[in-house]
Amino acid sequence: MNLNKLFHLQKNLDTKIIDQKNLSSQNLYSQKALALQVKFGELASKTRCFNYWTTEAPCEKNAILEEYINCLHFILSIGLDKDYIDFALPSSSFSTNIVEQFLGLFIDINDFVICSSKDNYVTLFQDFINLGKNLGFNDSDIENSYVQKNAIIAQI
Repeated sequence: MNLNKLFHLQKNLDTKIIDQKNLSSQNLYSQKALALQVKFGELASKTRCFNYWTTEAPCEKNAILEEYINCLHFILSIGLDKDYIDFALPSSSFSTNIVEQFLGLFIDINDFVICSSKDNYVTLFQDFINLGKNLGFNDSDIENSYVQKNAIIAQI
């Protein structure tokens, strides 16, 4: 996955949104952090991984991928705000239990909100990519979907 490309595209999108909405004088970090938490909850909802009380199937894979990409937009944007754009994603193992991954990522997000260190950001990013893999998405799926969605949003 080409992180430099994704950060570059997100920077252009953020600049366009800030200019169009006349937000240059505002610090949007808190809104972005909350938006990430909300979108991440919506992603969990699409997977239905926590719905032990029902037999309702998860949403279709494309709907889950779209919500996953919504989260990625905010993760990239927050990284840009903090200037955490120069890092390599370490390879790591991960739990195959999606519920545990979601719970871990909620903790990662909160840890980053409380202490916005680069280490916490890289952990959040890596765990998010691992969740994507567990959901059945490879690096190419993630990057291509991000580029497509970014192009659509940028036209608005």
